[in-house]
Amino acid sequence: MPDTVPLTRPATTQRTEHFDVLIVGAGISGVGGAYHLTKQCPGTSFVVLETQESFGGTWLTHKYPGIRSDSDLFTFGYRFKPWTGAPIATAEEILRYMGEVIEDNDLARHIRYRHGIASARWSGLDNRWTIEGTRTDTGEAFSITANFLWMCQGYYRHSEGYTPEWPGMADFKGRIVHPQTWPKDLDYKGKRVVVIGSGATAATLIPAMADDVAHITMLQRSPTFFRAARNADELADTLRKLEVDESWIHEIVRRKILHDQDVFTRRSFEEPDKVRDELLAGVRAHLGPDYDVATHFTPRYRPWRQRIAFVPDGDLFQGIRSGKASVVTGEIERFTEKGIRLESGQELEADIIVTATGFHLSALGDIAFEVDGKPLDFGQTVTYRGMMFTGVPNMAWVFGYFRASWTLRADLVADFVCRLLNHMKARQARRVEVALRPEDKDMPLLPWIDTENFNPGYVLRGMHLLPRRGDKREWQHTQDYWREKNELPAIDLDDKAFVYD
Repeated sequence: MPDTVPLTRPATTQRTEHFDVLIVGAGISGVGGAYHLTKQCPGTSFVVLETQESFGGTWLTHKYPGIRSDSDLFTFGYRFKPWTGAPIATAEEILRYMGEVIEDNDLARHIRYRHGIASARWSGLDNRWTIEGTRTDTGEAFSITANFLWMCQGYYRHSEGYTPEWPGMADFKGRIVHPQTWPKDLDYKGKRVVVIGSGATAATLIPAMADDVAHITMLQRSPTFFRAARNADELADTLRKLEVDESWIHEIVRRKILHDQDVFTRRSFEEPDKVRDELLAGVRAHLGPDYDVATHFTPRYRPWRQRIAFVPDGDLFQGIRSGKASVVTGEIERFTEKGIRLESGQELEADIIVTATGFHLSALGDIAFEVDGKPLDFGQTVTYRGMMFTGVPNMAWVFGYFRASWTLRADLVADFVCRLLNHMKARQARRVEVALRPEDKDMPLLPWIDTENFNPGYVLRGMHLLPRRGDKREWQHTQDYWREKNELPAIDLDDKAFVYD
């Protein structure tokens, strides 16, 4: 997945290569896209460009203790590659799984690592993209042209995480660390650690560090919903005892999990109070009746308005019960020499402060886009089902789900892209673009997502970078896998929304 690279065009370039399709990023989406191209569009020439030294995206770049998936691997894994381990997996296990996909399908020959992309320019005269950048290992400039651009670079900036500016940060005598850029030399054994934040990253870090530190504190401005359960799947275990084929197990368990998630998601909207009470009861079951769940684990928002962090085997709560970890809820007034002072006057002393405060949204991988000589303002386009955008020819974009696994949508988008490419070939079309139909011209244009429906901080901070949506389903990114799994395959590629040339 591309990081920030200089947006100036390289002064000199080597010979320009050409491909039918260029995939940006060799993370979970890019590797999946490469697989689907080989299977659904045989004979299509393509290349995958990746800034990092290897595949994996998030699972390669994030090095903080305990890093693991926040989604089960039966649904976060690809639909075509059975997952045989525990539902929640470590980064190492996910990388091994992705490596098998690459090896088993001979994808390595298509992937070029250490290729940082600076610019992507569309020419309507040539009906092709020109991608220019620099190899990060040699400094050599490169130039590649492609008929179609498939953006699989993810949604955040890998080079730096988001850390708010608090007064007094320079006064702190200890070390301030962001999980996204975890230092290799950080020794936290026997140290006092404060983790700012209460999302999935904090819920991962704290149990992973608790046994080694003197004490670790989760400092949150407001609470988060958590779900705790065993890191096992009884149905999968039973089917394995019956010696059912792993491909069958993968599909059966995947469908069962998706059914259960659908029920839970609908309930969170239809009976949010009941769902909230169930989630809080799960926390009390781990922490006991005397713990102040009302203060530290009862969010101000209804369930699923922000992502619900999963706690495998309740490990976060085990650390709290043991006394090695604690939770403090309050607003930060300032950093001090010894730690953090809250607005309440309480001071948390620390040797290390970890800012698990999120990331910077990077809608197009910090690549400078141009369409026929004009800089592309992505925020002024209108999304077609979160995959294509008005005014941007021959390009598709992968942005996964918030309430379900990212890969579910990566697979659906891959099916759509492959079908679109085959349809263009059948029509002998060199260009496709989505455009508002006559009946859409007076459609109200709204922010990319309804913040009453879902409002994590990184989306709110980066909303201006994202495309706009309409009030019709075709012109929205609905985040609803359970409808999209039927709707996306049924898209009429000859609908008036698609303009071919």
